[in-house]
Amino acid sequence: MATTVSTISSNTTMTTMGSLSTVTEADVKIIGFIVTDIRFPTSLDGVGSDAMHVGTNGSHPYIQLRTNQAGLVGEGIAFSNGRGSELICMALDIFANRVVGKTMEELTRNMGKTWRYMVSDSQYRWIGPEKSVTHLAVAGVLNAVWDLWGKILGKPVWQIVCDMSPEEVVRCIDFRYITDAITPEESIAMLRETQKGKSDRINEALNNVAVPAYTTSAGWMAFSGDKMKKVLKETIDQGYTVFKFKVGTGIEKDRERLAAVRDILGYDKGYQVMIDANQVWSVPEAIEYMKQLVEFKPVFIEEPTNPDDVLGHAAIRKALKPYGVGVATGEAAQNRVTFKQLLQAEATDVAQIDAVRLGSVNECLVRPLYCGSTAYELIFL
Repeated sequence: MATTVSTISSNTTMTTMGSLSTVTEADVKIIGFIVTDIRFPTSLDGVGSDAMHVGTNGSHPYIQLRTNQAGLVGEGIAFSNGRGSELICMALDIFANRVVGKTMEELTRNMGKTWRYMVSDSQYRWIGPEKSVTHLAVAGVLNAVWDLWGKILGKPVWQIVCDMSPEEVVRCIDFRYITDAITPEESIAMLRETQKGKSDRINEALNNVAVPAYTTSAGWMAFSGDKMKKVLKETIDQGYTVFKFKVGTGIEKDRERLAAVRDILGYDKGYQVMIDANQVWSVPEAIEYMKQLVEFKPVFIEEPTNPDDVLGHAAIRKALKPYGVGVATGEAAQNRVTFKQLLQAEATDVAQIDAVRLGSVNECLVRPLYCGSTAYELIFL
């Protein structure tokens, strides 16, 4: 585990806070940061294994934004599978320097403008743009800004967004490249419509009845036989009703695993099964392979092919629709443009968004607007 530290001197007096409510955005200046390369040896027990990624070590390049207020830090993470974390940490160090010396008032009064600033270094942009390692780092830094904002306001980040007016939400978004799909004006009108029943939906979230969570705990590729069954039964006992399983290393092996899953879950007990190929197939392979798994009634197949292949996903979706099996993708979709095209091409039934892969909470806010006028589900990863 490696750590890098950067800081600048500050003429602002350090204070010990009794309550975060006594501090405003104008009072808080970012004076430095700490980047830590955290890795976990998940390859030892097979957690995280799938058809494409074998022997992975779940890793979290971690950043703390230090402020002029004693004890007040903003925390953000990126994600990798082990090797490569050092590259993300280098990028975190680069992009974190872009917020050092700024107050939170400067950064949060127009978050869309801040986002544009973060992705607009004309030299580093060349190795993106707005994707891959640089985008993972931008997400880590900006999510740390959101975390810091929440601590100042005394709110979780989701509640900051919920408490925003439609205009404030739209001000968080960079609409460059997407106005052919949705404009700021259309977004504001849509959000105004959704104000109806907003308090009821917030209460549902607070009462933990808004959106069911799913689990992959039993579904890792390295888990089979008795271990898979044991973990599956444990998650059932914990109250889960939606489960995801990895597929793609061999049709007979997958059929055997899914048959064992259905022996436990049945078909009429209210349980749902989802399956995930993690990009391992070509388009024709995905269609033919899935025809041999539809009898197990998966809700969807996730990432059946290359995550950048929008038209390939559309072809797979069209081929599987008669069988009642949907397509899900987005975990590796790198920015709002990819999601725009996935929805425009009717290439997915479920849009899976990841605030670590995308350019932070800011870019995630675009997806519900896309989906607001379409018949697609939205899953947060």
